[in-house]
Amino acid sequence: MNFSNQLITWYNINSRDLPWRQTNDPYKIWLSEIILQQTKVQQGLPYFNNFICEFPTIFDLANSSEDKVLKLWQGLGYYSRARNLHYTAKYICFSCNGNFPQNYKDILNLKGVGEYTASAISSFAFNKNYAVLDGNVIRVLSRVFGIYNYFDTSSGKKQFKKLADFNLPLKDSYTYNQAIMEFGALVCTPKTPKCINCIFQDECYAFNNSKVQILPKKQNKIKVKNRYLNFLIVSIGDHVLLKKKNKGIWSGLYEFPSLEFKKDISKNNVVESSQWTNFFYRNNFQINNISPIIVHKLSHQKLHIRFIHIKSDKVKPNTYQLFKKDQLLQLPVSKAIENYLSQSFI
Repeated sequence: MNFSNQLITWYNINSRDLPWRQTNDPYKIWLSEIILQQTKVQQGLPYFNNFICEFPTIFDLANSSEDKVLKLWQGLGYYSRARNLHYTAKYICFSCNGNFPQNYKDILNLKGVGEYTASAISSFAFNKNYAVLDGNVIRVLSRVFGIYNYFDTSSGKKQFKKLADFNLPLKDSYTYNQAIMEFGALVCTPKTPKCINCIFQDECYAFNNSKVQILPKKQNKIKVKNRYLNFLIVSIGDHVLLKKKNKGIWSGLYEFPSLEFKKDISKNNVVESSQWTNFFYRNNFQINNISPIIVHKLSHQKLHIRFIHIKSDKVKPNTYQLFKKDQLLQLPVSKAIENYLSQSFI
């Protein structure tokens, strides 16, 4: 209990003033937790504020179009979070009469909600004694208590869960949960932890055994796949071709036609490829500009992207829609396309 008491004392002095800590509204807490999945507070905070401004209630979110939700989410990545957010808002409003579930298991059954998020909502919205266990918490526990078990294995998850539950105080568990996450975010950070000013310096196993950069341990390292994409920005009059993707990492977003190859090939080879020929199918085209290769990094993929500006009278594929060029800024697109459009004229 000394561990939890130290954290709570530290938190009461050092905590950041964040909007989702000023409410017990389950809608706002759920929204913040979904946004903060794999997103740091400084990046997620403006998105949270924009969502609350645009959708003050869960009914506003449920009654919105998916395009509007994804446009507001644009730039955060992991777009399945936004699609699940929208789906769950509609489920709560239209199947639960707008009443957010209060039971842990019911919260866990919501689409896009895992064990950590269900525990966080249970604790912060309903003041129930569930220990949160996110990346920040795992890092603090692993270093302070010297846990070598891989946190992404079955045995590791059980060990960290047991330790998190053991340290959860029966009183003030809400503050403790906030405190240990905040401590991991501000002090016990991944690469450059502030060990010199750490309240656990004397007790911390990792600090006293020179294991800070080793712990916590992860077994399954992310394998990054290289992909080679050529986006075709096809102008037909004052319109441009786009389609809404229905699968993949950018499902729900609008995208230019693209030609993908297994390796990086020259501009000439792209134009001479069978994919190119099949796309234009004897229709006239004129290449106006070809961008240099742009590298866009995702968690599991490294995209090598080339944008090719083309004028044409028509094209064969009928899976694309024509949009006026001034509509582009209103459509939800990937960060890679957003970045390019902000620097390029079409």
